[in-house]
Parts: sequence; structure tokens; C-alpha cells
Amino acid sequence: MALLERSDSYGEMQRVVDYLFKNTPIVERLDVILAAETFDVCADMREIVDLLPPGAYTRIALCQQMNSSIAGHGWGYTYGTVE
Repeated sequence: MALLERSDSYGEMQRVVDYLFKNTPIVERLDVILAAETFDVCADMREIVDLLPPGAYTRIALCQQMNSSIAGHGWGYTYGTVE
């Protein structure tokens, strides 16, 4: 049985979320996409961003949506979740 390993990209989406909500309570999906591109997130995390439905998000709503996708892919340990 192979042991799970944390990726070098572990925690990069947390940095994106922290950046997005530094000065605003609500972000749009496009804001998240642009921030992910700016931070040059790995392809797997880019997939998570691409799965976001259009709309506006509070920090809690965005984290719930992203964590649901991360968990659904089984990537929580590898890349971390967001809060």
C-alpha cells in the first residue's frame, strides 16, 4: 500500500484564499480564477478553481465549495483544504 505524500503545492490554495479576502468580504468566480493564475497554482488545484460555479462568494461559501471539490477528488491530504 502506497503512503500518501504531501505535494510541494500543499497549502497554495490557502494563500490564494487569504489574498482574495484580504480587503473584501465577497469575491466573484473570475477573481478566484485570476488569483489562481497569478499564484500559478498547480494543475490539480486549477481544476478545483475551474469547477466553481459562477457567482459571488463569501469566504465561508468559497471555502465550503472548494473543500467539497478537494475532498471529492481525495486531495485533502495531498494539497490541503482551505479555511
